[in-house]
Amino acid sequence: MFSNNHLDGCKSLSLKNLLGKIQGELQKREKVHGEVQRDMRRATRLSKQAILFTHQQRFKDAKKLLKEATGLFTKLRFMTETYPDMLYSGLVDAAFQEYSEAQTLLTLVEENRFISSEEISVPSIAYVLGLADVIGELRRRALDSLRKEDIKTAENCLHLMEDIYVELMAMDEAYMLVPGLRRKSDVARHLIETTRGDITIEARRSSLEKCMENLEKIVKKRTKR
Repeated sequence: MFSNNHLDGCKSLSLKNLLGKIQGELQKREKVHGEVQRDMRRATRLSKQAILFTHQQRFKDAKKLLKEATGLFTKLRFMTETYPDMLYSGLVDAAFQEYSEAQTLLTLVEENRFISSEEISVPSIAYVLGLADVIGELRRRALDSLRKEDIKTAENCLHLMEDIYVELMAMDEAYMLVPGLRRKSDVARHLIETTRGDITIEARRSSLEKCMENLEKIVKKRTKR
């Protein structure tokens, strides 16, 4: 028969082994968590830079950065097979949203079409939120076009902004299912109204300028007579 002291020693040894295994597992988890955070921060930075390159018409450079970001998301899915809950952290959500925004903007500018969430392997919620943020980037593109006196491109950007907003508004249940969408939609509505005003002012200025030029030509012709 075993003495109580012997049993207590076995229990203590067994518990120590169990906790040791748990500690090792926690250390592995923390290592994966740290790597996921680093990768997602980098993926976010790459996507932001790709957006900048898209505005600069540097499409090849933008695609190169997004390809690298795609690789990081592929790595993420592999790394989180053991820890699937890490896929739902704030940094991962933010990275997917920024990536979705960058891919959508690039495809709109270069191909004049909307890319789907399936094409870029982005979760639906991240895709919707990224799409809402594209409205702000389209305003930026519209303002850049106005500075170049390219009203046609600015008007096209405005139409796209309106299309995105209208379609998002039509998703009645999305406001309850997609956290943050209502706030983004409110911001989008303001951006659209402001952009419409900017384009209207520039169009009137351009029209007035052309009228003045035509009038000046008429006056010169009459003066020569």
